[in-house]
Amino acid sequence: MKKSMLFLGLIGFLNQPSFAQSAETLSIRNYGSQNADKIIREFSEFLSIPNVASDTANIRKNAAAIMDMMQKRGVKNVQLLSPAAPGAPPAVYGEVMVPGATQTLIFYAHYDGQPVNPAQWAAGLEPFGPKLFTGAIDKGGKNIPFPANGKYDRDWRIYARSASDDKGGVYTILNAYEALTKSGMKPTTNLKFFFEGEEEAGSPHLDEILEKHQSLLQSDLWIICDGPVHQSGKKQIVFGVRGDAHIDLTVYGPKRPLHSGHYGNWAPNPALMLAKLLASMKDDDGRVLVKGFYDDVIPLSASEKKAMREVPSVEAQMKSELGISATEMPESVLNEAISMPSLNINGMQSGNVGKMASNQIPTFATAVLDLRLVLGNDAQRQQQKVIDHIAAQGYHVIDHEPTDAERANYAKLIKVIPGDDGYNAQRTSMDLPIAQKVIAAVQTTTPDPLVLQPTSGGSLPLYLFVKYLNANTMTVPIANHDNNQHAENENIRLGNLFDGLETMAAVMGMR
Repeated sequence: MKKSMLFLGLIGFLNQPSFAQSAETLSIRNYGSQNADKIIREFSEFLSIPNVASDTANIRKNAAAIMDMMQKRGVKNVQLLSPAAPGAPPAVYGEVMVPGATQTLIFYAHYDGQPVNPAQWAAGLEPFGPKLFTGAIDKGGKNIPFPANGKYDRDWRIYARSASDDKGGVYTILNAYEALTKSGMKPTTNLKFFFEGEEEAGSPHLDEILEKHQSLLQSDLWIICDGPVHQSGKKQIVFGVRGDAHIDLTVYGPKRPLHSGHYGNWAPNPALMLAKLLASMKDDDGRVLVKGFYDDVIPLSASEKKAMREVPSVEAQMKSELGISATEMPESVLNEAISMPSLNINGMQSGNVGKMASNQIPTFATAVLDLRLVLGNDAQRQQQKVIDHIAAQGYHVIDHEPTDAERANYAKLIKVIPGDDGYNAQRTSMDLPIAQKVIAAVQTTTPDPLVLQPTSGGSLPLYLFVKYLNANTMTVPIANHDNNQHAENENIRLGNLFDGLETMAAVMGMR
């Protein structure tokens, strides 16, 4: 039996090194230990509300639940910030104004989640039916009932959609404020809370909300609670995010499917054409071959380069976890690779495979490209570089289904639809005085050195906070790195949930 399992219950949350933690952190830890059962059960109720952004009725239920939790914790001026579009998810806002405070922090998380396909979840799991497991299910974790005696272990996990991305963030922020006040402490800055309801749908109305409420949303810094801690398990602070843009591609072959025996070697195969086109976009070392793809990248500063060098190596660990022996960019470690622009194939389709496969030449082949952007890249400009590359490979680019005349005149036809939901990267300087305060506050919660990342591999539309509010942002994540966010079997490790409580409380009470 693992040693940690011998200490089930409240003591499980206290059984960790404390020599570097502040007295305030130990008080928050004690609060979390004493209230573990209440916290986990309320969190599970929150996870039970379906939260896909297009599900208007349930999105409203989520917003109402958040407002109720805020009001019960004494948060003031609780309100919905709604866009003009009927049925669009609102942001939930609240504030705590501290007499004498000279700075204001806004805490951000999103309460909507990715769409779900219940059939893809492991047997016995339901996306909106939270269940407790003794560990990761792919490592033998077993489903157990929520304990009647209120005793939990840090390595247990809750499985449900948005457990980590990002209801875990919403709930941790609110609980951190409650833990702070119930432990007899007070925040040192004005606190504002902003919980978005359509981040996973691309935040199509976030700009409208920010522009409309510029005065209400003024602050010295936004704290973004989204994403995972470092793969090493150490707490990390991330100072930027990559931008994101997409392109849909469709290559055309014959107007009807053809027998591959009768017409193979004669009729062009769009699946092969698309494969060759995509292969032309990257070399064997993972470098994108699209002309000018890296030209407008703004280099990292000296302090950012220093932080990059100090990030713990996780190369061997992640190769083992993922079952791979080599990486796409062999000359770059993980944190270096995600600090560069990327071109990824999200998916490809042409004809059928498996039991549905048939001997045919298909009529079309399609793919979706995902372009991750770094500071200096522009979403539309980056899309155009890829389109120019496609044209340079001899393709006639169209934005519609091809006409008979186009089919007769062009051997290589491709429909290209650039996504209109792209956004640019954002990065905050590590050297800002308030950034240094946050770093110092989070460091009081752990004996391990923090991992400081100039940018995240993932994307959030944080450039909008700069555009409409001239705001700086820092991401302080809490979830375990193997949380399966955006996929089936999403989960959060209880130890991460309670460590996050300490982290957020420390930032709220930073000196």
